[in-house]
Amino acid sequence: MISWQKSNDVLGTVNRGNPAESGLCTLCRVDCMGKCETWLASLRGRKLLYPRDYGFVTAGADNTLHLGVSYNSLRINGCLFGTQGLPKGLSNSEDDCVFPNVNLETEFGATVKTKVRIPIMTGALGSTFVAAKYWESFAIGASLVGFPIVVGENVVGIDKQAEIKNGKILKAPELDRRIQTYLRYFDGYGAILVQMNVEDTRNGVAEYVIEKYKDKVIIELKWGQGAKDIGGEIQVTDLDYAIFLKKRGYMVDPDPELPEVQEAFKSGAIKSFARHSRLGFTSSSDWQEVYEKFSKHIKYLRKLGYKRISLKTGSYGMEALAMAIKFATELKLDLLTIDGSGGGTGMSPWNMMQTWGVPSILLHAKAYEYASILTKKGKKVVDMAFAGGFAREDHIFKALALGAPYTKLICMGRALMIPGFLGSNIEGVIHPERKEKVKGNWEKLPPSVTEFGSTPEEIFAGYYDVQKKVGKEEMKNIPYGAIAVWTLADKLSAGLQQLLAGARKFSVKAISRQDIFSCNRETEKETGIAFITDYQDDKAKKILKA
Repeated sequence: MISWQKSNDVLGTVNRGNPAESGLCTLCRVDCMGKCETWLASLRGRKLLYPRDYGFVTAGADNTLHLGVSYNSLRINGCLFGTQGLPKGLSNSEDDCVFPNVNLETEFGATVKTKVRIPIMTGALGSTFVAAKYWESFAIGASLVGFPIVVGENVVGIDKQAEIKNGKILKAPELDRRIQTYLRYFDGYGAILVQMNVEDTRNGVAEYVIEKYKDKVIIELKWGQGAKDIGGEIQVTDLDYAIFLKKRGYMVDPDPELPEVQEAFKSGAIKSFARHSRLGFTSSSDWQEVYEKFSKHIKYLRKLGYKRISLKTGSYGMEALAMAIKFATELKLDLLTIDGSGGGTGMSPWNMMQTWGVPSILLHAKAYEYASILTKKGKKVVDMAFAGGFAREDHIFKALALGAPYTKLICMGRALMIPGFLGSNIEGVIHPERKEKVKGNWEKLPPSVTEFGSTPEEIFAGYYDVQKKVGKEEMKNIPYGAIAVWTLADKLSAGLQQLLAGARKFSVKAISRQDIFSCNRETEKETGIAFITDYQDDKAKKILKA
């Protein structure tokens, strides 16, 4: 097993807990005082692209992590000459071929195209209470930057204020809050997706959303995720709420209506209940029967009026992966998100998360292979998003390249939540009167923050960029967590621009599989990406022999 470093002296970062492959701690806390790379980048932005203490240091790369098969075993290819994807009006000259001119805009969709400013999106943020608490930061930040955000499963089902009668939603205040928060600053780039599982389908989420929001929302069907091999879960500590959830149609464990369970809860032996969602597609093992059932559901959604439909699948085996790609392609879905095993934003059983499913790089490599088979058959393959353990700009580059030309977006879960937590904690200290509203967890600013200042203007490198976009007067309505999201996105954007410029790709749409290498033979075998010294070796020898 590869052991990842807990600290990076070059950037001045350190992980509070044990770091995962993504560089994030395996257990990421909302009250963390720092300072992993993503945490610090949420304050300092693109400054985190460079070694600290410039003028007093020299820095050397640590090339010891290219072991086994993982995204860390891929390396990015640079190019000495030639350009691709230069924006109109620019020339192939030293003055124009600079990294700020790299165009990061992308789009996805079968017939209706959704524009995105940078090629990232959030993972599904559903009924987990963390998502609800920090939604304003997540959604406003995503909307201001211009990337998609996903309202995850069960938001209506767990809402005590929601009114549902005979499968028809009469009122859904929490879902409305989430959609409207994002749309408040939406300017044509990005999108809001609403995800549905079995319970959401039964509760009439699709019908409610299309009636109220028309084509402003993309509906997403959920087959699974990379964090666990069962449905979504939350933990509740209130007996009455647990009974409420069971009556809403959920499976609650242990059963809160059993007298012996209630006695155990009253005595303190049981302190919480787990609410579980159901699995979809359990009725047949024949893929053609599954396709017919799925096709009928898509046709129903289109009849309701949905012009944009997406599908989210998890790290299941190869048959399920092939079904997801084929079904989404045949039915002309707008996006297919493929989530590899790794982290989770909710309450995934720990050992299940550690041991189940197909690791991201293997799943994504197969997704490219299967998409290529459909391309050779003359199919226009569905646009894809890859998910599963991404946090940095090099992760975005590698995953886009591995899945090129099919991969349009990189889906990031925990990494895009960290700035929301951090900004909220800072706002709760600077403005104690807002602490409860923003869900701040700190009593005072820690030294990891005060080294940059004591006001938001000093602390957040992206503060004035956000102010320029929304105006000085509107700035009072922007949560600090959203400013932190913007600041982190600026770091990811600048870093991705630099990597693309180094590959002489001046549009993110120009990225290809030739822009990455495999650093060991096993990775080459599993991904089909050339070994680092084999790529262009024949051209090199022709030059030498000429």
